[in-house]
Amino acid sequence: MPTYLPAIPAPRWQDVLDVLIVAYVIYRIALLIRGTRTMQMVLGLVIVGVAFVASQVLGLFTLNWLLNNFLGSLFVIIVVIFQADIRRALTRVGAQSFFGPRAPASSAAEELTTAAAWLAARRIGALIVIEQEDGLNEFMESGRLIYGKVSPELIETIFMRGSPLHDGAVIIKGDQILAAACVLPLSSNPNVSLALGTRHRAAIGMTEDSDAIVLVVSEEDGTISIAREGKLERGLDPAAVLSTLRSLPA
Repeated sequence: MPTYLPAIPAPRWQDVLDVLIVAYVIYRIALLIRGTRTMQMVLGLVIVGVAFVASQVLGLFTLNWLLNNFLGSLFVIIVVIFQADIRRALTRVGAQSFFGPRAPASSAAEELTTAAAWLAARRIGALIVIEQEDGLNEFMESGRLIYGKVSPELIETIFMRGSPLHDGAVIIKGDQILAAACVLPLSSNPNVSLALGTRHRAAIGMTEDSDAIVLVVSEEDGTISIAREGKLERGLDPAAVLSTLRSLPA
C-alpha cells in the first residue's frame, strides 16, 4: 500500500532570516517588559488564551462565547493596555543612530560628581535626570525652565533646603540644565522595595519610561545612587559616579 508523505519544502534563506527577526523582536519585547507590571498583564492574557482553548475542548459554551468576544477585540485591548510600552519602544527605535554609537564624553561628569558629593556630605536630597536619546520635554513642562550651564554651585543652590526649586528633579542635557522642580513618574514595578522613598521610586520610574540616566542623593543617609533601565544601583562613591557619567554618550 503506497504511503503518501506530505511534501516539506526545503527552507529558504528568507525563511531563516524571517525566524531570526521574529525571535529578536520577541527577545527585545521580553527585555522591555521584564520585571514590570506589563509582564503580569501578559501572563494574564496567556491565562485567558488557555481558558479559551480549554472551554472549546471541554464544551463550556457560555465561557467560550464570552472569551471569544473578548479575544475578538484583542488588538484594541493590547493597544489600550500597553500604550505606554508601545510608545516607549517606538521612541527608542526611532532614536537609534544610523551612524553607529557616539563617542563617550565627560561634558558635565566632573561638575555633577562634585555636586553629588557635596550634597551627600550634607545629606541634602537631590534628583538629577540626564537626558539621552529620548526627549523629555513633557517632564520639563512640569517644572521651571532654566537653560543654565551645569556647575556644582548652581546644582547645590537649586537643591539647598528652602530653595523654591529644590522639591523636584533637575533635567540636564549635555552641559546645560534645562529645567528644575520637574515632576517625574513614580515606578509602577511591584518588585521595587517598599523601603525606597519617593525620590528613588521617581528615579526608577523615569528610567522605565525613557532611556534617561538619573542621579539620586538620599536625604536620609546621604547615599548616592544611579538609576538606569528601571534598575537602581545604590551606595556609589564619587569615583564610581564619575566613571559611570563619563561612559555616557555625548
